[in-house]
Amino acid sequence: MIEIRRINPDDVTAARRVIYCVAHEIFNDPLPLEESIAYHESRGELKDMDNIQQNYFDNGGIFLIMLDDSQLIGTGAIRKIQNDICELKRLWLLPSYHGEGLGYRVLQELFSFARQRGYRRIWRQIDAVHQSRALNFYNHIGFYEIPRYTDHTVYIAMEMFL
Repeated sequence: MIEIRRINPDDVTAARRVIYCVAHEIFNDPLPLEESIAYHESRGELKDMDNIQQNYFDNGGIFLIMLDDSQLIGTGAIRKIQNDICELKRLWLLPSYHGEGLGYRVLQELFSFARQRGYRRIWRQIDAVHQSRALNFYNHIGFYEIPRYTDHTVYIAMEMFL
């Protein structure tokens, strides 16, 4: 049975692992998975997850996880950028669950949360080369490209009105 709920401190390690596993596959990382995780952890790639309370819950946001029975299979989060703008972060789903509408379910919960908080727009950054499938998904649901809002030159920025 699929469950979507707020992340707890005990879930963070498993959530990070899901993100790294999905990214490892999507970005065709040549390193073995464990080496890749160690490398990206040493670079602080998921440093926002070091303190989810501060970076999400205390910052006008939320961090959700998706479970299949008790196995963590996906993540999704929102955090505040400006008074009426939030950012979609950490939307990852294990590839074996793609195509079942589960990512869309998490996204709808995040959109609902954002609307309740008074956000009018949602921003997203994405690697258009490696995440082309996700880019198509975001375009399909109403996101469109905007000027970059960070210095990550490899990403494109997107926006959608809520």
